[in-house]
Amino acid sequence: MNYFKRKSIFAISFFCIIIIALVYGFTFQVLKQIPQEYNISVGDEHILNAHFPLSFSMTVDTESIIELTKLNQKRRIQNQFELRTVDKGTAHLDLKILGFVPYRTIKVNVVPKLHLIPGGQSIGVKLNTEGVLVVGIAEIQDDNSINHNIAEANDIRIGDSLMYIDGKSINDAGHVAELVQGSDGSEMKLTFKRNGNEFTKNINPVKAAEGETYRLGLWVRDKTAGVGTLTFYDPVSYKFGALGHGITDIDTGNLVAIRDGDMMKSRVISVEQGQRGKPGEIRGVFHEMHNPIGRLEKNTAFGVYGELFSSLDSDLYNNPLPIAFQHEIQQGPAQILTTTEDNEVNIYNIEIVRLNGQSKADSKSLVIKVTDDTLLEKTGGIVQGMSGSPIIQNNKIVGAVTHVLVNDPTRGYGIYIEWMLEQTNY
Repeated sequence: MNYFKRKSIFAISFFCIIIIALVYGFTFQVLKQIPQEYNISVGDEHILNAHFPLSFSMTVDTESIIELTKLNQKRRIQNQFELRTVDKGTAHLDLKILGFVPYRTIKVNVVPKLHLIPGGQSIGVKLNTEGVLVVGIAEIQDDNSINHNIAEANDIRIGDSLMYIDGKSINDAGHVAELVQGSDGSEMKLTFKRNGNEFTKNINPVKAAEGETYRLGLWVRDKTAGVGTLTFYDPVSYKFGALGHGITDIDTGNLVAIRDGDMMKSRVISVEQGQRGKPGEIRGVFHEMHNPIGRLEKNTAFGVYGELFSSLDSDLYNNPLPIAFQHEIQQGPAQILTTTEDNEVNIYNIEIVRLNGQSKADSKSLVIKVTDDTLLEKTGGIVQGMSGSPIIQNNKIVGAVTHVLVNDPTRGYGIYIEWMLEQTNY
């Protein structure tokens, strides 16, 4: 009897463990689909789905910002709630298990409804660095045939930015040479920046045997340039965003810290098709270099930003479009706007094949696949120079192209438009 009783208890316990594990696994899968933070425009509505055993409740202090209504459904396994926005602000929703066990607080940001004009134009950007960027290091041989490596002796590295010499702001590479030559070998106070932190070194320039000039043994650069695609601009403020990823130095691979810069028109001169294992490229040249169309203010990991001097003509979109936050985007058909060898902005069909739920900015928010035969014939898919091409779905701007998948040029990554707007302080 005791044997059968123990066996029965064991079977019941095992069954309960299995049930708990299944409920936990199901709950975990559901939770992965619910973002920890929502951005939603004033006046919009959104349906929240919470499968059993989860449900939402609203804290008292959010009633003036959002309204939450539970919808009646026939299927009890799914709890649906309608979220309506009332006014700008930040609200909080409590996600609970079985309606009473707190699990997570979800942040809801209600923001002004924003409309932007999508880009697609090929642009050139010319950046002036903040200080000068160290891109190379060299030894200096003096009159006594002694070699000096100032950088190694003072822990100065490629990728550091030289900001000040003796308290004077550095304008360009020529300014550095002028100050070093004028030192006559006396000690100089050099201020560098590395990873956002400044540090100072006291250094005596060395008089080189070759040329008899004073040197630091540092190769520096004060400018960089590139070609990409405009993503959007605000028809009221003329603020713009482009590229969807940052401009990095070709030698160091570091994000270039900029002082200012210009944006110019670019003219496409050729297109190299993308192939498996070899990214293609849209080759462009700056057009009307002495007549910039905007100024650059920021170079971030998620694009370049600044202000246009005037509106840009477009045969496709002269009227602004609303933006879509990530919870509004769906897998399925979409379009991109981009410029190829015809030097006109055209619209091409793509498919959004994967969406990554994100609570902080990332340049790989979604995966797209080019399905347009015309674009595939022209470029083979996503190629360099298309970065920043706006992604449109359901007549809303949802993001921008950022990277190509090297092993499959028909596919690439995109960034959510909300992450780009975050960089512009909207």
